[in-house]
Amino acid sequence: MNYLDQIQRGVDYIEANLEQPISISAVASGAGLSQWHFQRIFKGLTGDTVKDYIRSRRLGKALEQLLNSDKKIIDIALEADFESQESFTRAFKSAFDTTPAEYRKAGKKRPFPQKVKFDQDYLEHINKRMNTVPEIYKQKEMHLVGLRTSFFGTDSEKNNIGEKLPPLWQQFIARLSEIKHTVGGTCYGVVRQITENSDELEYFCAIEVTALTDIPDGMLAIKIPVCTYAKFMHNGAVNLIDNTINYIYSTWLPRSGKRHANTTDLEFYGADYNPSSDASVMHYAIPIN
Repeated sequence: MNYLDQIQRGVDYIEANLEQPISISAVASGAGLSQWHFQRIFKGLTGDTVKDYIRSRRLGKALEQLLNSDKKIIDIALEADFESQESFTRAFKSAFDTTPAEYRKAGKKRPFPQKVKFDQDYLEHINKRMNTVPEIYKQKEMHLVGLRTSFFGTDSEKNNIGEKLPPLWQQFIARLSEIKHTVGGTCYGVVRQITENSDELEYFCAIEVTALTDIPDGMLAIKIPVCTYAKFMHNGAVNLIDNTINYIYSTWLPRSGKRHANTTDLEFYGADYNPSSDASVMHYAIPIN
């Protein structure tokens, strides 16, 4: 089964359970993926978090029920898994700029969010026919030393990447000279999942070393195992890296016939990286098998 089929299975699970509580871990399990990988690929494909998509589908179904049934608004709200009519009304007005009662009274049909169908045409539309070809290479075992934090990425409704990663890099760069036995000038961002049924990630700012001795206080050693990687170039500001990552997960990976190896994603910050320049170049690599 390929990624597109698995994401579609997750969407089918959501559709079948719109009238009851839905956990993201259950959706991911139904798709046969870990929660993090399901959320990342889903966000890359749709631009929405899974939570946002579930809400949009429930609101879409509510639109249909308001026009085509005599159900009370409170019953529609509860079926859509809102705690009260008031919370449903707030969400409805935020999405459609009208209240459920006003919408029903007007009786005017309007487009509402449809079930997503993941196919090649859809992917090409989302990515504007991008044609990025990665370098496929064999990553040797590599030892790094750096600083660690945990965070939630942009594909999670708990997204706190802006609060966690920039300060960590500032701390790391300020202490880079403390690290002994370094290799070259390339620094790495190391991204990996903490547990399978969570979208919480751990992140390291690090540099390669030839020996794991004299590790500075507060820093950690990280081992990158031997693995095949697909390495993509990212041109431009680092705050646009999500565009590159979304392409990798939403277009290249589903089409490639490869699978994510469930180890460590790597960011490469070398001599061509300049955070203040639009001509900056960095790389993002995912482990594949």
